[in-house]
Amino acid sequence: MNGPLNRREMLIRSGLGIGNLGLLSLLAHETARATDTQVGLNPLAPKQPHFKAKAKRVIHIFANGGPSHVDTFDPKPSLQKYAGKALPVPNKPTERKTGAALPSPFKFQKYGKSGLEISELFANTARHADDICVIRSMHADVPNHEPSLLLMNCGEARLVRPSFGSWLTYGLGTENQNLPGFIAMCPNGYPIQESQNWTAGFLPGVYQGTYINTKYTDVNKLIEYIKSPTHSPEDQRRQLDLLARLNQKHQEARQNDPQLESRIQSFELAYRMQKEASEAFDITREPQKIREAYGNSVQGRQLLIARRLIERGVRFVQLWHGEGQPWDNHDDLEVNHRRLAGEVDKGIAALIDDLKRLGLFEETLILWGGEFGRTPTVELPTPGSNAGKVNGRDHNHWGFSVWLAGGGVKGGQAIGATDEFGFAAVEKRVHVHDLHATMLHLLGFDHEKFTYRYAGRDFRLTDVHGQVVKEVLA
Repeated sequence: MNGPLNRREMLIRSGLGIGNLGLLSLLAHETARATDTQVGLNPLAPKQPHFKAKAKRVIHIFANGGPSHVDTFDPKPSLQKYAGKALPVPNKPTERKTGAALPSPFKFQKYGKSGLEISELFANTARHADDICVIRSMHADVPNHEPSLLLMNCGEARLVRPSFGSWLTYGLGTENQNLPGFIAMCPNGYPIQESQNWTAGFLPGVYQGTYINTKYTDVNKLIEYIKSPTHSPEDQRRQLDLLARLNQKHQEARQNDPQLESRIQSFELAYRMQKEASEAFDITREPQKIREAYGNSVQGRQLLIARRLIERGVRFVQLWHGEGQPWDNHDDLEVNHRRLAGEVDKGIAALIDDLKRLGLFEETLILWGGEFGRTPTVELPTPGSNAGKVNGRDHNHWGFSVWLAGGGVKGGQAIGATDEFGFAAVEKRVHVHDLHATMLHLLGFDHEKFTYRYAGRDFRLTDVHGQVVKEVLA
């Protein structure tokens, strides 16, 4: 009606309007509750897990490309007996054709009071054998890098889903609001699957990992554009406030697009990082003795930065061993594995020493491993794969090793076993979903109840799978 309202119509419309205001108020309250639950006024504010746990943060040392378990943490003396001969059991299907048994060129020995057997490649790490829990019966789904990387990082081999670090920052927040809650460091560019390895997926964008290219040593290059050369922090704050208002209007017109929300959060985080990021990533502030202990390599530097970050409240730090797949040694395995282990072994030992010195070891969960292992048989020449050399191993998802240490882990033990030759997990088999369920338990979460509603379904990191490996728990 375009004309003026009479008294009856005025009362009717006013009455209905008051009811609508009450409904809107109720809906707004429910929306606020949902927002507080999922994102909150500060989505990175520290939160409590389902139950009390020792582990409060994670350092994931990712041996990118698939290290050979039979050359590192799973000794197989039977391979020597069949050196150059066919194994007396059928080979498991692999991505490429393999041939005779290939014994490890590296010596294993027992370390610590536990007598845990570890390869000479990790002689420094082995000093902490009594703190390490090796799972020798890991298995994944397929012998290909891309799906196996996604499975190990995101719990899903085919679809892009939130990564472990994103789930953890969603569940626990972070203890330092001036640094990202989740940081992924990889020198010389992205690994295979790029940022999908640390994506927030359908979680709010604020939980996505922040990528750092650690090939640089200069802090201003390590973290680009961390400080403005022309504007003061006060000027930047005013600019950011204006940008936030414009972005908010833009976002409201686009149904709260998660990609735009992620961009807005990144602007805010970048501003806050100016206060602490430069200091946190600057390892020259460490005593010379400490820097020498970690070793003069990119990996050693990453490990030292990781310690400085978790010391400052960062929740999840992932360290990648180079771009591409450096541990993917289809040929020249002896030379390449020795080089790669040499780049990280000293630093891992120093990291554990340092965490103990600072009283952080029992609160920090450390994971080392790759996306799968390698075959105990030699890879046969394949065009474009191993340049005709017969001295490497193919991918092996049937059985491989990872190890855990720190918060809540019972060290000095090996859990499960592969067969006599190391081809497949046969005893106490542990799938990647089981590993994730166990890690979440160590961090205080029931993996079956730790969910996020998306597209009408309650999703979780372990999907509909996963059992906690109780033997890991101290």
